[in-house]
Amino acid sequence: MKKIILTGLLFCNIHSNAQPLLQTGAHMPKEWIDADTHHKIIRLTNNDRSNMSFYFHNNPFVGNKMVYYSTQKTKVAAAKQETYNSNAADRQLYLLDLQTLKSERLTSHPTPMQGEIVSAKRNEAFYQVKDSVFAVNLSTKKERLVYVFPADFKAGITTINADGTLLAGAKASDEEKEIFRKNPGKSSYFNKIYEAKLRRTLFTVNINTGKLEKLFSDTAWLNHIQFSPVDPALLMFCHEGPWHKVDRIWTIDIHTRKVQLVHKRTMPMEIAGHEWFGADGKTIWFDLQQPRGATFFVGGADLTTGKETKYRLQRNEWSVHFTTSPDGKRFAGDGGDPNAVAKAPDGKWIYLFTPDGDHFNGQKLVNMKQHNYHLEPNIHFSPDQKWIIFRANFEGRENIYAVEIKPSN
Repeated sequence: MKKIILTGLLFCNIHSNAQPLLQTGAHMPKEWIDADTHHKIIRLTNNDRSNMSFYFHNNPFVGNKMVYYSTQKTKVAAAKQETYNSNAADRQLYLLDLQTLKSERLTSHPTPMQGEIVSAKRNEAFYQVKDSVFAVNLSTKKERLVYVFPADFKAGITTINADGTLLAGAKASDEEKEIFRKNPGKSSYFNKIYEAKLRRTLFTVNINTGKLEKLFSDTAWLNHIQFSPVDPALLMFCHEGPWHKVDRIWTIDIHTRKVQLVHKRTMPMEIAGHEWFGADGKTIWFDLQQPRGATFFVGGADLTTGKETKYRLQRNEWSVHFTTSPDGKRFAGDGGDPNAVAKAPDGKWIYLFTPDGDHFNGQKLVNMKQHNYHLEPNIHFSPDQKWIIFRANFEGRENIYAVEIKPSN
């Protein structure tokens, strides 16, 4: 099997002097060595668009290729500075070859689309435009209509199961949609929706037959819906809301409809969230604070035994999101700014974490001091586990980058 590597960079690996040692920030070359960490960084997207990698728990990879979003931006002059205005109608899916760094456009829809769903089994990316779900083949670029939601069940897809047969998502009430419309900012809508206790319904759509099946309904704010990467019948979801007020992480078996709590809070102000499946499907991992903003862990619950593991972090190492490597041996975090829950004075880094007993040994990979954390970096390990891929705006616009885990000489 051909080895998966992020390159186009082999020449630079041999001639390391080709990469300058620089403080990560504005106006970077395509490749450089971070002066603070001595790790090599490459910009994966080199165009005049805004480029966004997927949310941390949405797998973007098929083989050595990665699906991402790219949006046309128009340069404008404002207060003697160049800024960029997004043209939302031209937000399209692209495919990046991680060996050649060549990008190909996958979609050309005139209206905005949403959905970060890739099926390696089907070699397709799925997305939604208004009430219609589409799929595009990553090899042929051929697009097809998969499903149209009926008039009495307007909902959104968020995930696909391990064998590529079912899409899943949640249907919100009209009242909830109206709260979103009137309060577009998260700080405005978040508590309002939680306190309203409006009904949401989990559902699946059979890709082959088009059958819609309602799984579970509750007045909890059902969100963060993810299929297991291994078990086609296991769906994870959360009770959204202020984390210190909810037992957040749950699973449902789509055949038996059995709903099970994954982690129960054990003390006042404890929080657990930003959950994700490990690549082997055996463990659900999550950000764990006992209590909130004081003591920091990455926790994990074994889905067979229920036994929990937790690794302690330092305050500055807390990250908006964490993730695990494909082999499950290492973790990564995307850091956080001083205004986040950890109030970390020096937390703006991309981190690599290695478990050591009951704690993590942390390693700084990228200095993110020039990055505005209103854009979450959302890290991913590359398929060969040699790079961490993330998105950032430290150059003044959104782009996708990769940092090499091995330090440069």
